[in-house]
Amino acid sequence: MLSRVADRIFWLSRQMERAENMARILGVTSNLVLFGTKDVQQQNLLAPLSITGTEESFFASHDSLTLPSLIAFLALDEHNPSSIYSCLRWARENAHAVRWQITSEMWETLNGTWLEVRATSPARVTGAGATQFFDWVKERSHLFRGVTYGTIVRGEAFNFSRLGTHLERADNTARILDVKYHVLLPSVSDVGGALDYYQWTALLRSVSSFETYRQLYRDQIYPIKVAELLLLERRMPRSLAACFDLIKDSMDRIEGEHDQAAKRLAYELHARLTHADIEEIFQRGLHEYLTDCLADFGELGSRIQRAYLGAV
Repeated sequence: MLSRVADRIFWLSRQMERAENMARILGVTSNLVLFGTKDVQQQNLLAPLSITGTEESFFASHDSLTLPSLIAFLALDEHNPSSIYSCLRWARENAHAVRWQITSEMWETLNGTWLEVRATSPARVTGAGATQFFDWVKERSHLFRGVTYGTIVRGEAFNFSRLGTHLERADNTARILDVKYHVLLPSVSDVGGALDYYQWTALLRSVSSFETYRQLYRDQIYPIKVAELLLLERRMPRSLAACFDLIKDSMDRIEGEHDQAAKRLAYELHARLTHADIEEIFQRGLHEYLTDCLADFGELGSRIQRAYLGAV
């Protein structure tokens, strides 16, 4: 497969996953801002900007941070490369460029999603309609992944699609957990209180793992167990360990002439997550651990780009 084709497939899958992740983050934020003091509400509004690294660009074009301005910026702002609108546009454009390498069902799903989001008015993502819009984005992402898995031949296009999806998912899970634990760390009086509990519950719901937590732990929600679920639990599809099981599997199936560095780092990260102990992670510091993970994910993405997709 040509590197430019692999690049398009890798990124269209990352962009669909990124759009879904943004919808999840905004959906939870919309609920969180209903609780707590004004300072807590402001922290919750800042969290999505911290997760996506867009705080500076937001305030360059907005005077104040409110829920409507946040949603407008992260949902439908065509000038924000991290917005849902931009992700769906680029996913569709990448798919159009490699139309012959993907199935008709994949193309129709992506094209239909783009046409609908392009026709979406700002009024649709305000008030009660915002939740419906976020649910629609998640459903379209689910549909795309299901159609991809069910129709595409198990070849290099499939492998690059899976690689892009799960690298993006691992990065997002780590960012969400880090923001809750580090940026939204409650005051001493709030630890274990109703607000703290609601924020951890919201985090679990943002990655579709609240029911999974209850099923596996049958216990009160504790930060260390939430971290264990999202980092090391292979039965949880959005955990880092589960993502890297699939990343390693995809890279095992991809052959390149100069991919040793990329594969070595992917295998190191997989081994690190396979043999990690959550108690040791907390003793060292969860924020420090996640910071290192995010740096390594970025480096892995760069090595994948150089090995398979063309020079960065």
